[in-house]
Amino acid sequence: MRNSSNYYIPVVDSRPVPEEKAWSVPGAIIGFLSWLLALGMPFFLYGLNTLFFFLYTWPFFLAFLPLSVVIGIAMYSLSGGRLILSAVMTLLLVALMFGVLLLWLFN
Repeated sequence: MRNSSNYYIPVVDSRPVPEEKAWSVPGAIIGFLSWLLALGMPFFLYGLNTLFFFLYTWPFFLAFLPLSVVIGIAMYSLSGGRLILSAVMTLLLVALMFGVLLLWLFN
C-alpha cells in the first residue's frame, strides 16, 4: 500500500454569474393598477348607483385582485420585460375579466 494522499482541486468557473431579473415587482404593480382601473369601469358605465351594486357583489371583484396581480406578473415575464406591452396586455385581460363578470351578474 502506498503512503499517499488524495487531493481534490476544485475547478472554479471564472465567468460572472448573470443576475436574475425580478419579474414580480413591476408586473405586480401593473396588475394592481389595472385592477383599480377595471374596478372603476362600472362607475363609468352606471354612475354612483354602482355602490349599491357593489354592496352585494364585492367578493367577486375582490377575488380578482390576486388574479390580476398574477396576470400582471405573467404578462411582464412573457413579454420579456417590456413595460408598455405588458401593461397593455394586462389591462386588456383584466378589463375582459371584469366585463365577463359584469355580463354574468347582469344576465
